[in-house]
Amino acid sequence: MNDQPIGFIDSGVGGLTVVKEAMKQLPNENFIYLGDTARCPYGPRPKEQVIQFTWEMAHFLLNKKIKMLVIACNTATAVALDEIKEQLQIPVVGVIMPGTRAAVKATKNHRIGVIGTKGTVKSASYKRAIKEKNENTKVTSLACPKFVPIVESNQIHSSVAKKIVFETLLPLKNKHLDTLILGCTHYPLLRPVIQDAMGQDVTLIDSGAETISEVSMLLDYFNISNAENKKMGYAEFYTTGSTHLFDQIAQEWLDKGEIQSKQVTLGGTDNAS
Repeated sequence: MNDQPIGFIDSGVGGLTVVKEAMKQLPNENFIYLGDTARCPYGPRPKEQVIQFTWEMAHFLLNKKIKMLVIACNTATAVALDEIKEQLQIPVVGVIMPGTRAAVKATKNHRIGVIGTKGTVKSASYKRAIKEKNENTKVTSLACPKFVPIVESNQIHSSVAKKIVFETLLPLKNKHLDTLILGCTHYPLLRPVIQDAMGQDVTLIDSGAETISEVSMLLDYFNISNAENKKMGYAEFYTTGSTHLFDQIAQEWLDKGEIQSKQVTLGGTDNAS
């Protein structure tokens, strides 16, 4: 039995969608989450800056003695996963490959859409991964830069959110897609609106949720599971931005009662305030 926590990093609150699935699938495990809300979004930032920020978050969690790192951010996964995986001694998991596998399995007409940040779409990581599995699949990618700010400002239930989502996804309506990858972990928080915009005949793939199946497998493979623990695991939350707004979103999304995150500063001191 290994009771060290699993670490999750994201550009903001989006990775909470991954933690939610982790709590459901791995109730005995302990989790530490860090959201870089002060510097969100990552999508428009230069590749080198995203790599730097991702390393800063990783080092913060390594100091917490994590046993596995989940990069719960598609932009960070696209540009930093390989480098971090190569240099760390613990298992490192990204969100792109699991989502890709699920989409290829789900599609019937081999027309898959990918929505994500500008950085994720520009990297073409999903398109390459899908083509490697089935070169005949047509992949249509669309950057949705306005979605993350909606989620980070907790406006997911507003009429503004619905208007922005419907208008943004309009270019995908005539592409005959039967599967759409939510290629940003923020996007599942907008899932009902995205489903309405795309229609009920389009299968939505939550790349973050698919990732936890891979985490579970790796826990067994490396024999680092906390499965023998008879108690429910704990979760700690850290943010570089407003703890009040973070806690509001986390409590609503995770439905786990009161959440009290701690604010941290990256790029300087890593101590919680």
